[in-house]
Amino acid sequence: MASLVASFYFVYFALVGVHIIFVPKILSQIGYDPMQIGIVFASAPLVRFVLPFLFLRGFRLDQRTFFAALFLMGASAAGFYPALEHFWPLLIVNILFGIGLALVLPYIEVIALETIGKERYGRIRLFGSVGFIAVSLLLVRYLSGPYVGIYFLIGAAAITLLFGALIGIRQRHEPPSECGEERCRFSITDHQMLWAGFFLMQVSFGPFYNFFTIYTTDHSVTLGTTVWLWSFGVIAEIVMFYFQGPLLRGNLLRLLQITAAITALRWMIVALFPASVPMLYASQTLHAFSFALFHSSAIALLFHLYSARRLSQQFFFGISYGLGGFVGALGAGFLYQYTPAFLFVGGSIAATAAALCFAQYARSR
Repeated sequence: MASLVASFYFVYFALVGVHIIFVPKILSQIGYDPMQIGIVFASAPLVRFVLPFLFLRGFRLDQRTFFAALFLMGASAAGFYPALEHFWPLLIVNILFGIGLALVLPYIEVIALETIGKERYGRIRLFGSVGFIAVSLLLVRYLSGPYVGIYFLIGAAAITLLFGALIGIRQRHEPPSECGEERCRFSITDHQMLWAGFFLMQVSFGPFYNFFTIYTTDHSVTLGTTVWLWSFGVIAEIVMFYFQGPLLRGNLLRLLQITAAITALRWMIVALFPASVPMLYASQTLHAFSFALFHSSAIALLFHLYSARRLSQQFFFGISYGLGGFVGALGAGFLYQYTPAFLFVGGSIAATAAALCFAQYARSR
């Protein structure tokens, strides 16, 4: 199972890489303004936030739902081709694509933690980072027109669907791992400051995920250099994933506080030195902490806090990458359109607030 999960991570995050790195730039080239790009990329996270609440009303993230989500992800990726130059169809397609991505990953994450364990999780998850960096370096060579990027998006989605289906078929023969109904009672209110920190941390990533490519190229950094900056950050992430095992045996709450504070520093570096390639590389080094170590610490903590493991992972992706991603994308679009110099200052403020929330939660424990 470990090799299948590693292969899935590789192609899934290659797909995410095409979507995050290149699609915003493609939309900008076609003629969409920053606010429109912000709306498109805020729509899917908002749906991702709403989805987990449906599962509190009786829906289940079981194998049937997982297979349906895989199909939706593949079909909506294909829909980018006819919808690309039409705002409202593009918005709808991106929402459906976000739903598919949002349902597929939590299912796989629980399988990974159950079958591999949190200490070895990073060494499997790093294959996702390798896929992300591989597609970024490959696509930049062939991105001769907007639709070339869409071809890559569709191809990556098709291969992700294949590996996801193989995992789902194999998992059919395993007994259900989720807790029974009585033990699966799920509540956010007991850990409010923790969830607020998750939300704010992802808000801080809004400028980065949605506008980093546009931001750097607008400050005279070439697209090729920008892709290498993305790649360098992912290399730092891979190194952390590989060596983080001993760190995850320690105080996970303290790790969340430290990584949030480092993230605030990272965005301030980007804000102060937008045209300095060496400083941008320095900021990307910190991706090892602001993404890799933070992500692993968060999902490992939730895995132990809640018996409803799949549901807790869904809410993590929903509240952080969903609601946080929505607010972050919309806010970043507003800031970049009206006060572009303060784009990453806003991200730094959000990350600082996240660190304070984690510190308050730790004091209340």
